[in-house]
Amino acid sequence: MKKLIALAVVAGAVLFVVRRNRAAKAEADLWREATAEA
Repeated sequence: MKKLIALAVVAGAVLFVVRRNRAAKAEADLWREATAEA
């Protein structure tokens, strides 16, 4: 049972990091697009 809980915690942490990285990349892309010279 402890292994299952540990696995769930690790999976949750990985998902959190992946989502945060995607959000940061999207924000960076938006910023680059907004500040690019026409």
